[in-house]
Amino acid sequence: MRGAVMATLLALASTAAMTAASATEAPDYAPFRDGLFLRYLNAEPGGRIDAVPRIGLSFGAGEPLRAELDSGSTGIVVAAAYIPGVDQLPSQGPGQLTYTSSGRQMVGKWVVTPVTLSGKEGASITTEPMPVLAVTELRCLDYARDCTPHQMPEHIAMVGVGFAREADRQSQSTPDKNPLLRVTGGEGPRRRGYILSPEGVHVGLSGGNTRGDFRFLKLDRRPDGSDWAATPACLSLNGAAPPACGTLLVDTGVSAMFMTVPPAQAAGAERTLPDGTDVAVRAGAGEDGFELYRFTVGAGSPLAPDAIHLRVAPDRVFVNTSFHLLNGYDVLYDADGGYVGFRRR
Repeated sequence: MRGAVMATLLALASTAAMTAASATEAPDYAPFRDGLFLRYLNAEPGGRIDAVPRIGLSFGAGEPLRAELDSGSTGIVVAAAYIPGVDQLPSQGPGQLTYTSSGRQMVGKWVVTPVTLSGKEGASITTEPMPVLAVTELRCLDYARDCTPHQMPEHIAMVGVGFAREADRQSQSTPDKNPLLRVTGGEGPRRRGYILSPEGVHVGLSGGNTRGDFRFLKLDRRPDGSDWAATPACLSLNGAAPPACGTLLVDTGVSAMFMTVPPAQAAGAERTLPDGTDVAVRAGAGEDGFELYRFTVGAGSPLAPDAIHLRVAPDRVFVNTSFHLLNGYDVLYDADGGYVGFRRR
């Protein structure tokens, strides 16, 4: 298996070297202090990721919950029963967050409290008081997968650290809900952002943790100025030209890929892609873009998702990579500067 992983990564490196287009010039992170590394609670030896990453989540002196670290949403979502003194905490009123991949809708109220996130080896960060969604009801959309409506549900603990999620039925998922951008403590200037890897997450960007062959894209601002826009990307199936361009989401919260392409790219495929389909994903949609990765469906690439949910539509192009992309790349998000970066492993 290690040989297959190495072969895939060598192929990626060769493809990137032959790509004519150059990425955005790298930002300078040298003035910023070292970020803190939180190793996932379920980190696998050997630097491979095979499951949704888990991280410790606690309030005050309480025992940490094993929460999912989800870059496909924004905001901490926790069963109200798990938050000590939830009824005495300051509240920002009713709230809800919908996970479009699963069709689950979390309903409750936003309470304000400091949060501690911890890693496998004991490292931890604490936030300033920030909004947390205390969930009192689980609802299911019509198309929901494996979902049962429930009042006062338990076993809900998710830490959403994504960006540009407000338009995907998550209007309340604004950057102030992202705990990795609300960290307190430390010395010297801080560059807010993070780097996702298959072993853990670097919180805060610095000259140290950003070394290596990162390729960057500069993000646009959302029209309302509230957040950065989603990562631009282009898709090509079986070499179909021109590629279809839209957006890309690196989502650590799912093992499957969610893809939307126009009929010309789908070439008659419905609901999923058949084995043998060549999938090529290009980061960026302009001159600063570059081929990110490609895989053949059913060929066993470590970067390939467990499954592909295909939607064919003329008006949208989108790909959710699943967490498997981290088997080939570390993924950087710079919240202050508005950059995404990809570093080959």
